[in-house]
Amino acid sequence: MHFLLRLSGRLMRLRKKSIGLIILAFIVMSATIAFLLEPGTFHNWFNAFYWVMTTMSTVGYGDFFAKSVTGKLFTMFLYIFGIGLLSLVIGKIIDAMGELQRRRGAGTLSFHGKDHVVLINWNRKTQAAVDEILCYSPDCRIVIIDESGQHPLQHLEHVHFISGDPSSDDILQKANIHGARAAIIFGDTRIDEASLTDGKTLLIASSIERIAPQVHTTVEIMQEKNIQNFRHVHVNEFVLSHDAISRLAVRSALQEGNPEVITQLLSREHGDDIYEIPRDAAWRTYGDAFQALLLQGATLLSDRGDLGINRKLDQPIPQEARLYIVSDEETYRQIKG
Repeated sequence: MHFLLRLSGRLMRLRKKSIGLIILAFIVMSATIAFLLEPGTFHNWFNAFYWVMTTMSTVGYGDFFAKSVTGKLFTMFLYIFGIGLLSLVIGKIIDAMGELQRRRGAGTLSFHGKDHVVLINWNRKTQAAVDEILCYSPDCRIVIIDESGQHPLQHLEHVHFISGDPSSDDILQKANIHGARAAIIFGDTRIDEASLTDGKTLLIASSIERIAPQVHTTVEIMQEKNIQNFRHVHVNEFVLSHDAISRLAVRSALQEGNPEVITQLLSREHGDDIYEIPRDAAWRTYGDAFQALLLQGATLLSDRGDLGINRKLDQPIPQEARLYIVSDEETYRQIKG
């Protein structure tokens, strides 16, 4: 008994690869010995291998069984050692799966996918961003980076969590920032001072622009005076956190129903949405595009950030134009083809 305890203890300390090789060798040797002991019972080596596997797994179909005394003694040997080894493998697999889940929850696993969206700093706005992204693209992979030590959305398979300082190169590499489609940096709500919050956001944005300048970066800014600093590090887009709320509140007070329209355009869950469409070769002017889209149930809204193209309907559409429409998803898909 003491020998078995020492043997099992040593096996448990071995690496998974070593245990796998030992068990594979044990099965192959057992099948070979069984075939040599009773060639008339098994007829070929594969049948002996099949018998060893069913015996070790305690299935025991009974289509093959040892008939000689030596074969039966060897069968008893398989009961004692083979089943124990197989149980060890199953235990190792369960431990590995449990460890993987623990590491996923703690945010220590690297992300190896591509074309994902990186969200930095967890708060209620980040939660809303996750919901909006999955509403827009249910198959989109999301990586959340935060300094907390617990996955905030562990129940969502498409959401990966990385714990650590988001301005650190190692943490950004773990999130595979080079392969990301976009990165959104939210202000850290755990910092009370707005200027310090923007300072941390600026540091994170600088790290991303230095490591992966090709990634489209959007940041939340607390103070308008810091916009120039973010432009200096070539951030693609920025959103003034409190400014947007204040403007919506004023519009709600002075222009009833205005915020409802804006909310529909901001969220894919409500009403029509804004979509970018490819330019049709038959459209020579903005007027051509406007009339053609109107007949299909969509409204031409802008060329990039220019919302005044309805006053330029007679002007030709430039080659570098990026046209945006307002429509429902079905109309957009029909236009896109």
